[in-house]
Amino acid sequence: MPLAALPLTAMPLAVMKGVVVAALAVAPAEAPEEPRVVPPLVHAGALMTTMRTVEWFLWPTPFAESDRFVERWGDSFTHAPKFDASRRPFEWDGDRWWINAVGHTLFGSELYLRARACHFGWGGALAWTAGTSAVWEYAFEGNGVRPSALDLVWTPLAGLLLGEARYALFRAASARSSVWATVARIGLDPLGGLDHAVTGRACGW
Repeated sequence: MPLAALPLTAMPLAVMKGVVVAALAVAPAEAPEEPRVVPPLVHAGALMTTMRTVEWFLWPTPFAESDRFVERWGDSFTHAPKFDASRRPFEWDGDRWWINAVGHTLFGSELYLRARACHFGWGGALAWTAGTSAVWEYAFEGNGVRPSALDLVWTPLAGLLLGEARYALFRAASARSSVWATVARIGLDPLGGLDHAVTGRACGW
């Protein structure tokens, strides 16, 4: 089906699927290795702590109202995740569309990419992304707002599609030794590059 004929909500998936197919075509074959759990765990913890701190300052209501944290956590764990089908696409949880369509896509792909770089298979990386997204929704954000059904589904799904494309392209760039290949690797995995510069132990670097 031509891209222009797709409904608006299906276009991001179609575009990312095309990128994944193209990326896998140029990625080198990969020998299986034992997954490393600690690096993606530390990476996810640092990333989510940073995100929650940013929320505290950008949106003090509700994210900095510490006197209501326990009450809101209780609400998060005793009520169904938010979803309002009457709202516009990607605003079903009350957030602006770009927070969900762009922000959670990047968040999911970052979680997925780190797991893949640390030798998780695509299924394991998807499960890791889904689980970590749930931790974000319930443990980190649950003291400010109720979890979002959209985020719980979209974050790992988009993470799989965009993250696998980033991973395949990163591997393709790693198979070449040139300045432009290094620039491409940094662009595809900037946080991994920062980790490698600081610790020298980043997965995939």
